[in-house]
Amino acid sequence: MSAMDQEKGARVVAIIPARYQSNRFPGKPLAPICGKPMIQHVYERAARVPLLDRVSVATDDERIAACVRAFGGEVVMTRPDHVSGTDRLAEAATLLGIPEQDVVVNIQGDQPLFDPAVVEQVARPLLDDPALPMSTLIYKIVRPEEIDDPNHVKTVFDRHGKALYFSRSAIPFQRNPDEPTPPTYYKHLGFYAYRKGFLLTFVGLPEGEWERFEKLEQLRALEYGYAIQVVLTDHDSIEVDTPADIARVEAVLRASTGA
Repeated sequence: MSAMDQEKGARVVAIIPARYQSNRFPGKPLAPICGKPMIQHVYERAARVPLLDRVSVATDDERIAACVRAFGGEVVMTRPDHVSGTDRLAEAATLLGIPEQDVVVNIQGDQPLFDPAVVEQVARPLLDDPALPMSTLIYKIVRPEEIDDPNHVKTVFDRHGKALYFSRSAIPFQRNPDEPTPPTYYKHLGFYAYRKGFLLTFVGLPEGEWERFEKLEQLRALEYGYAIQVVLTDHDSIEVDTPADIARVEAVLRASTGA
């Protein structure tokens, strides 16, 4: 962490929520990728981020905890009844004793190829603006098939980079198909940074109406009037949702290492 950030008093901690149960891919965090479990790939990438003071895995499963301990990582055991990764994140942040003004970065445990630079990008707005409650990453869509794919969440934002809405639908909708210049679409990447105090506030809010329909937690913050700063990144990230995605990730890893 830079001297400027230390003077501001805010520290940055990354927490990786990981659960064993998954409808589409049970045991996903332990899936082997090029000889190492996926959770280890994610942890080791996070550990390469100079900005981070601490990296921890939050899980309710002893198999995942044992795996993390085996490769020398830090793990915190959380309750098994959390309905979302954000709830698990909040409990872990409390168990770890993170002060309220510090920044907690949520790194998804199913993105083993993320560029470590994105952690700095998503945390930086909160370090620069102590009044900002949370931030997240977006990426300019370059693959047309992602625009109408509900698994790729789209977003629109104002001229100050504050999110206006997130949707599984294509937003904005192009009313005139003959418009010479089509809209630019941005997809949401699942990296968040929260001020620890706001993280506890957020998980205490009732479910929002938009959130209930779209099944997108971040809409709860917008519905209750909290700002979300979006940060445009040049780094896309492959999510592992099914066993078939493992082969794609391994191919990318082998290409990058020349193996």
